[in-house]
Order: sequence, then structure tokens, then C-alpha cells
Amino acid sequence: MDRRRYLQALGVGGALSLTGCLGGSDGSSAAIADQTLTVAAATTVNDSGLLGDLSAGFEDAFGTTVRAVVRGTSAALRTARDGNCDVVFVHARPLEDEFLRAGYGVNRRAVMVNDFLVVGPSDNPAGAAGSDPLAAFRAIAASDATFLSRGDRSGTHVRERRLWDEAGVEPTGNWYRETGQGMGATLIAAGETGAYTLVDRGTFLNTETGLAAHVARGLDDPPDLLRNEYAVIPTNPARHDVAYALAMAFVGYLTGPGQGRIEAFRVDGERAFRPLARSEEPEFDQYVPSDWAP
Repeated sequence: MDRRRYLQALGVGGALSLTGCLGGSDGSSAAIADQTLTVAAATTVNDSGLLGDLSAGFEDAFGTTVRAVVRGTSAALRTARDGNCDVVFVHARPLEDEFLRAGYGVNRRAVMVNDFLVVGPSDNPAGAAGSDPLAAFRAIAASDATFLSRGDRSGTHVRERRLWDEAGVEPTGNWYRETGQGMGATLIAAGETGAYTLVDRGTFLNTETGLAAHVARGLDDPPDLLRNEYAVIPTNPARHDVAYALAMAFVGYLTGPGQGRIEAFRVDGERAFRPLARSEEPEFDQYVPSDWAP
């Protein structure tokens, strides 16, 4: 995209984020009506059922169409790097930082948070139940129980590898298996084989497996090791010819009216996510890589 078109898109996007996304004039919404927004979203957002709910709300508000490309966070970010989506909705800050630092994404905004759970057979053969995820991982490694990893460099896989590292365990051997699949498929496979796995709360609540949550610290204040933050990042329009104005409208929706939908979202009556964007003290460092310093 040439500089003039980029500046024009930036101007329209800014107007939409302040007016159309917050219930402004019909004229601002009309500027993006009938367009299609391509969102590369983490499988956990989709498998929980939330992506469809938020997409429907955005489509109703702006008269647009949302096309979802559902894949693990690493693959979602690659989709944006290649210019094949307008915005990403992901949950792996280390990978997001690489993406931002390389200049492929702009205007990152935190949207919501939930927690990771260590789940497994209800009879818990590894004795992994408790409040400490590192102790649970050590117990699984020391037993004959099977652990299923996504093995796909998704947000969940990145966190899983961090947990093994901090537990002081190198997961190798027949007990540790990689599925190469999304969260829902991996969780179903764990249920069918009686294996343990790491999963986000939303997908766990929305998937029938017969597995039990053996480490589950809750949504309100999960410890750092289990905290699962989701962010939305538009693809940089200086790198690719993308629907930047529409992407910024989506950012505005997720961090504005969409926060109410996230708060109200339930799976069988249980909360699956907690909205993050509404704050009296905005965290401006969320826009840049977490290790960035002026």
C-alpha cells in the first residue's frame, strides 16, 4: 500500500474507532458496510464458541462480514505476516512481541483473559490434582500416564513448554505425545485416550470429554503461569494492502461494546472469559513489545 492510501486508511480507521464503534453516526459505519474482514484467530477463541458470538455482534453493528481463519497463534501470526488477513486475535505474548517488533502488526490491544487448566482422567492416575501446575507436571512426568501436547507452537503450546521448563522437566519418551492439532481436537483425543493435557478454560467448558480439571485456579486472579491473555492486533497497512479501517473498527468493537458480550458469555452457565479493555488506568505499554523501552 502506498503512503497516501495508508494515511487515508489511518484517518478513516481513527474516526471509526471513536464514532462508529461506540455507536456513532450512520455515516461512519456506512464507510465499511458490506466489506469483509478476515480475522486470523486462535483455535481456543473459536473452540470456546466466543469467536462466533463476537463476530455476529460486529457484523450486526457494522453491516459487514467476518471471515475467520482459525489456527494456532503462531500460524495465525504467519497469516498476517504473509498479508492474508486484516487482523489477528491471539494469545501468546512472546510470539506477539516478535510480530510487533518485526513491524508486521500495529496497535495491539488487550481484550480479555481466562486461565489454563491441567486436565486429565477423573481417577487422576498421576496424582496431579492441586493448586500448583508445576507440581502437577512433575507428577505426570514421573508416572506412567500419557500427556498430549498440541505441538503446534500455538499459545497453549508455548505456555505448556514454559511450564515444563519451569518444572525442570524435559518431556520425552512414549508418555509424551504431540497431536499437531487445535485445542478442541487435542482435548477430544485426550478424553478418548485417558491422557492429561493443558487447555484453556473456554475450550474445556465447551467440549464434552469426561476429563476432570485437576489444576484450575479461576478467572478472577489466575497466577502468572496460568494467566491466559488474549489480544487483537491489526496487520500493518504499511506492509500489506489490508482492510485497515475495518480492522480498526474491529479493535474498537472488541475493546468497546464487545466487552459486554465477553462479560455475558457463558458455557453451560459458567464464565469462560473476563474482559480486560475497560480500565480507569490504561496500560499504554500494551501497544509495543513487552520488553521494549524508550
